[in-house]
Amino acid sequence: KILSHDPSWASFTAMGFHYQTQPLPTPVAWFMYQAPAWFHKFEQGIAYGAEIILPFFLFLPRRARHLGARLMILFQALIAITGNFCFFNFLSAALCLPVIDDTAWPSRRSAPPTDGAVRWPSIVTVPLIALLFILSLPLVSLRLTGRPRPYWLAGAVIRLSGFEVVNDYGLFSVMTTRRTEIEIQGSDDGKEWKTYEFRYKPGPVNERPRFVAPHQPRLDWQMWFAALSDLRSNPWLISVLRKLLEGSSEVGGLFKSNPFSTAPPVYVRAVSYNYRFTTAEERRKTGDWWHREEAGLYCPPVSFRRVEREDEPAGTPPQQGGVADE
Repeated sequence: KILSHDPSWASFTAMGFHYQTQPLPTPVAWFMYQAPAWFHKFEQGIAYGAEIILPFFLFLPRRARHLGARLMILFQALIAITGNFCFFNFLSAALCLPVIDDTAWPSRRSAPPTDGAVRWPSIVTVPLIALLFILSLPLVSLRLTGRPRPYWLAGAVIRLSGFEVVNDYGLFSVMTTRRTEIEIQGSDDGKEWKTYEFRYKPGPVNERPRFVAPHQPRLDWQMWFAALSDLRSNPWLISVLRKLLEGSSEVGGLFKSNPFSTAPPVYVRAVSYNYRFTTAEERRKTGDWWHREEAGLYCPPVSFRRVEREDEPAGTPPQQGGVADE
């Protein structure tokens, strides 16, 4: 977050965007979004402390180690109640449990020691830790300087990346400051359009965000990422549109409502909307959780024959933005 030089993280305004722009917010996110700017700045400081300082507590003596683990678990719980991130928070919290030994649970009886306990000798563990540190050098160098060094080792790390044992990652290292949602619609005549409602992601403005985790609704989740780019960058979404035109019951069943459950539509299109949380005053007046404004066509109307044309990639929208060729 710091090394990304993202303006929102640098100005301590990131948390003011996070709650309404994260992939699948919970109802609590709406209330957190209403907090004043100073509170969001305070939250960001807490996040920095939890992600930068607390991990080092795990290497300190027992009391500090237990404190660090408990605070990190609390941090994951706070993330989980404001956003649906599948089982990510559960796994992150589980990683903290091994450092909390039996002394932290005085009401529980410890298991008797056994002679057959596996003890890895230092001659094995120290080289493994050193190897992991060396393999991490190019990734750390990339973050600090923008170049993976040493170069000979960077090549080896790239070849090992497929095993996903030394990959780097940065959650929300660049904060999304605007929320765009894609709505898929179908029509029989190209004039009257009916909406395929998603099960979990924001849709109707009066629907309250839901608690979904640890379930991971793949389609709803991927739609958030699709909205950050264009249709050609998301061939899987072209396949979804194709299946809707074919009347696939499997794909249609992924939606909360399928207005063409008996017969597939002649045309489908995707419309972009800019969403934001309503203010407390707006919600008192309307009862809505969201406010949205149409932002344009993400995919102009396409028909089954248009999608199947051999001289163009599947799902290519009409050049004039009108109803697709029949």
